[in-house]
Amino acid sequence: MSFSRDAKLQILALEPPTDCCGLAFLSALFHASGEIEISGGKKRAYILTDIQEIYPYINKIFHNLYGDFMELDIEDDYKINKTVYYRISLPEDCTDKLLKDLGFIDSEGNVNLSGEIDEYIVKSECCKKAFVQGAFLGSATSSIRLSEQANKKTNTGYHIEFTSHSHNFLQGLSEILAGFNIFPKLVERKNLYVLYLKEASQVSDLLALVGAYNSVLELQNELAVRELRNKVNRQTNCMNANISKTVEASLKQLEAINIIESTIGLDSLPSDLQEVALLRLANTEESLDELLKLSKIKLTKSGLNHRFRKIIKLAKELEE
Repeated sequence: MSFSRDAKLQILALEPPTDCCGLAFLSALFHASGEIEISGGKKRAYILTDIQEIYPYINKIFHNLYGDFMELDIEDDYKINKTVYYRISLPEDCTDKLLKDLGFIDSEGNVNLSGEIDEYIVKSECCKKAFVQGAFLGSATSSIRLSEQANKKTNTGYHIEFTSHSHNFLQGLSEILAGFNIFPKLVERKNLYVLYLKEASQVSDLLALVGAYNSVLELQNELAVRELRNKVNRQTNCMNANISKTVEASLKQLEAINIIESTIGLDSLPSDLQEVALLRLANTEESLDELLKLSKIKLTKSGLNHRFRKIIKLAKELEE
């Protein structure tokens, strides 16, 4: 199951919104995944979704708002890449009233297809939250891959996006989210508009806002795992870098000692330099700290390094 689908199912496990919040939820859902057909002056309205579980959820909202006589129809509509999409039909005999209540028909009876969000629909904070939930269920997708799902070929970044043919709808949704300190970016991609979040903390805030609390916990756990993994990688890289430096320094020291030995001999060195030269020859791979532990030389690490620099300098002079 994808991350976004799991988050959507968590929303559907919540108690459906009622009254004005129910209208806000349905309005957003219709903005995101609804369609209107007009034929012979009659209107039909549908909601398209790949989540079958949404049907009883919104059916309950309609019952709460309009009574038990309001019954939606659902049917398999089409498949894309083996995914079944369902077509939920609003009752034909009261389509006009429903569309007016949801902000898609104005007071003069004209159908509003501008995508602009009716301010009355999102007049309160609770309605705005319900609107975001509906929009999330209708059009949100994610490319989040948790550790147990990820492999080398998957994108393991944090990305949630809303897609729509309506710039006005996504612009209005962006403004609503900004009121909750969530700041997505809106771009045009081919024939669609995309409202997206890529920052992990913002993705987490959005999931919490819509009520997908298990997904918030999963994401926070994933962040902790990745941070630990990155920390281990940094430490490993640091250790590897230190090992490389140690090996490089040791090779330079050995090369200088060999030059001295093959030209003037190590016996010609002052006793302090001869002592560290012999120590290095006997321990070719050890670091300076390890050399000090292996010897009886009473020096600091800086002092030992200073003697090796003298040896390297002498070797360069002998080569000139």
